Formats: sequence, structure tokens, C-alpha cells
Amino acid sequence: MDLANSDSDVDLISSLQAQLHSLQKRVKELESEKAKLSLLLSNCHCQKGQENVNASAVAEELEELKIEGDLATYKGRTKKDSGPQTSGVRQFPRRYVALKVMYLGQRFYGFASEAHMDPTVESEIFRALKKTNLIDRVDKKELQYSRCGRTDKGVSSTGQVIALFLRSNLKQTRGNTEYAGDIWPEESCGEMDYVGIINKVLPKDIQVMGWSPAPVDFSARFSCLSRQYKYFFWRDNLNIMAMETAGKKFLGEHDFRNFCKMDAINVHNFRRCITLFEISRCSESFEDNELWAIKIKGSAFLWHQIRCMAALLFLIGEGLETPNVIDLLLDTEKTTRKPQYTMAAEIPLVLQSCEFEGLRFICSSGAKQALAEHLKKECLNYKLQAAIYDEALQSCSLIETDDSLLNTVRLKHRKAVYVPIMSRPTEPSYEERRAKFSTAGKT
Repeated sequence: MDLANSDSDVDLISSLQAQLHSLQKRVKELESEKAKLSLLLSNCHCQKGQENVNASAVAEELEELKIEGDLATYKGRTKKDSGPQTSGVRQFPRRYVALKVMYLGQRFYGFASEAHMDPTVESEIFRALKKTNLIDRVDKKELQYSRCGRTDKGVSSTGQVIALFLRSNLKQTRGNTEYAGDIWPEESCGEMDYVGIINKVLPKDIQVMGWSPAPVDFSARFSCLSRQYKYFFWRDNLNIMAMETAGKKFLGEHDFRNFCKMDAINVHNFRRCITLFEISRCSESFEDNELWAIKIKGSAFLWHQIRCMAALLFLIGEGLETPNVIDLLLDTEKTTRKPQYTMAAEIPLVLQSCEFEGLRFICSSGAKQALAEHLKKECLNYKLQAAIYDEALQSCSLIETDDSLLNTVRLKHRKAVYVPIMSRPTEPSYEERRAKFSTAGKT
């Protein structure tokens, strides 16, 4: 089997080399013909119109053959090549592009790939870009890559934004291969269908929603004006009015160090501004239960901030805490150390949208239709799964109950006594964490 594969690879390489040799030969012939035509043009003005047509045709064919030659060189390169890695893709024009991405986070180890855990949303996107030859290598610095946010493991998004240089159909200008002009040049109408191309090779739980040209000084992270999250939850017996009263206390600029997982090494300013807080009913329901959502918008957020805020709101909704606990935790002069509490689950959290100035996300009509059909199909698939769980629930009601063993194990599972937030053990303060890192660095 290995020998057969080797022979096949040799045949493919030989065929590509033969094609490349033929193309190079034809290029030389055209260059010679072009030189002759140029000489004729300089000596004969009466045939200028006809010769211009011929010269234009020769130039166009010459350009096409050069492009095909570059592609043949790129495709003919094997992983075993030890020479300089010059990719044919690099010969094409590039442009700086922002992509809006949606994904379901349940099976991913977060968005960013730096944690060296696979799969991540980012790693799947780069595989797709490499496979479609929109990039020639995964060099984030060279691609000037940026992302709006690093969503955690299990967190989803319908509006994540990334930016990087991608291969373009724009013509080269003044010898440059990268477009750095206005955001919407006239040539954009003939640009690649980025959404359609990328979505064809992405897994079904990741899709590009749209693309926008971007200026080269754009950063998906630092150019973002605001980020909006939604946290979905089932109402059960929660006191929504108490949760709304507490949530309004988040509005404005505050120090949120008691509402996050502290990163004392990289973060020194814990002040963030919340511009919107809403709790509203969704259209979904199950039996007598209703699906609700917390909507929070701000300029930026700390690590796990939304999940910590949601956890406190649920304790208030259950009647275990009063809305005043938010005031106490926001007062970092009195509450210098964060009480220990479990943050809310990650699956219901969604990065809903990211706001930028000057970007206008678009996609072709064909790509938009394909995206809508894909999302509709996935919605139907999830509803089918819900129907199966509902069927299992109905079957569960037919199972006989035997409580004869309950008395022997009931004492082992007593309900834990609730400890108020402000009476719990606390985590080290920011100053204590920084002092620890400073001491560790000296030793």
C-alpha cells in the first residue's frame, strides 16, 4: 500500500512538472511575440489599432499563463520539500478582511487556539482558510490576525469578528500585492465570495456570516466599540423582578474585580462600563417553563465576568441573596477580597454581537441562501433531538418506583445549608496575588 501511494505521488509530481515546463515554454514564446509586436507598433502607425488588439490579447494570455504557472508550482510542492517554502498564493494580491463568525461552542475548547487543546473554533477556521488557499500558511503575525474576543470552552457566538489578510481578486496596483486603500474600492464588486468559499469546508457548527473590507490599521479587538452577550435560562421559580433590580446596579462604570476570574499578571485595571442590562422572555417554552435571557452590553469584559454576574443574579432570583449584595461586591474598598462562589454554566452564554465603526458585513445572495438553509436545517435537527428527549421523558413516567432503599441512603444526601455570599471564605486580593508573583520572580 505504501509503495502504491509512493508511485502515485511520483506520477502526480511528474505530471505537474511536465505541465509547468509546458507553461514556462509558452510564456517564453509569448514574451518573444510580444516583443516583436512592440517593434512593429513603433514602426507602423497605420496598423496601430489592430496591433493594439493583438498586443492586448497576448498580454492577457501571458498573465493567465503566469498565474497558472504559480498555481502549478504551489500544488506541485510536497511536504517533503526541504527548499525555501515559497507559495504560489503569496504571488496573488491580498486584502485586509474582517469576517463575522457564528459557532456553537459545546464541542470546542474555547475560541482561541493558544491553549494547545483541540478542537478550538480558531483552529477550525484556519484549517478552512488554508484548505481553500485563501492563506498560504498559519502565521498570525504575518497575516496581521486579530479577534474580537476569546470566548471560553462551551461558549457560543453569533457575532464573533476576526480580521486578517486573505487572497483577493483585486488587481495589483503599482507593483503592490496588498490593497491598503479606501474601505470600499470600486473593484469590490468583483471580489471573491469569501462566505461561500469558506463555509463549504467549515464544520457544520461553525459558519461565516459575512465579510467586510477593513483598513490595514483595523484591529478586531481594539477597534471594537462594544460587545453584547446573552445568557439564556429557564425561569422555573426565579424572581425576575428581583433579578432586574439587582442587574440595573451593574449599569455604568464600576470595578468588577469581585465579578471575574482574576488575571493579576495581565490585567491591572478592573474597571469596565456596562451600557445595557435587560431581562426578557424568549419565544421558546417547555411544558409550563419559559425560556428567558439576560442581555448585557459593554465596551469590554473581564475573564468570566458575564458568568459571575449571572451566578449572583440567579442566587438573588432564588431568594438566597438580596439585590444589595451587588452593591457590597461593587464596593471594592469595603469588599477587598472576592467571596468564593460558583459561576454560572458556560453552555447558555452567547457572544451575540460586536460593534465597529465603518464596517459593513456582506455576502453574495447565493452564500446567504446557503447559510440560511444550513442554519434552518440545524435548527430542525436540534428540534428532532428535543423530540427524542421528550419521548424519553414520557417513557420515564412508565417506570415503576421502589422507595424501599431510600431510607438507608437518605441521611447521606442531606441538603447543604446555604452560606450567604458575604459570609464565605474569600480569594486572595489583587494586591496579594501581585505580591506573590513578585516574590516568585525574585526567587
